[in-house]
Amino acid sequence: MIRIKYLLLLVCIAGCFAACKKNEKPFDDVAQFQIDTTAIRSFVKEKGLTNVVKSEKYGIFYQIIEPGTGETTYDRYTIITADYEGRFLDGRVFDSGTNIDFSLEGVIQAWQFAVPEIEKGGTIRFITPSFYGYKNIANSRIPANSILDFTVTIKNIKQP
Repeated sequence: MIRIKYLLLLVCIAGCFAACKKNEKPFDDVAQFQIDTTAIRSFVKEKGLTNVVKSEKYGIFYQIIEPGTGETTYDRYTIITADYEGRFLDGRVFDSGTNIDFSLEGVIQAWQFAVPEIEKGGTIRFITPSFYGYKNIANSRIPANSILDFTVTIKNIKQP
């Protein structure tokens, strides 16, 4: 009798977990990308940002503040030394650094797409939909589906 009670309890618990899974909607990254793009367009207009370009290939919005000099062929192993600041659209800074070395392989996709737009000594501001940032995954500093606004100045470029 006790075994039947435990078995019944186990079945009920499993049923509860299965029911919870059925009610979850799958994440729609295309819909989120459209929401983010609309928000970025509004932000650019509201802030009066000029010379902002939307990358046709990726949908990242960027503004080249200073192009820099050189003719670097970037790849995923390229190491840059950069000063940077990462902000949310409300202006709160979530990360920054000075003379920090990054391999393009080790940063979010938005950096991999935006940084090659400039050369050593260049500065770029790019605003990325969450898809090219941390997507719908929250971490200790960045909520899920966060649009990120970066300003990056390349101090040095090293090819391995």
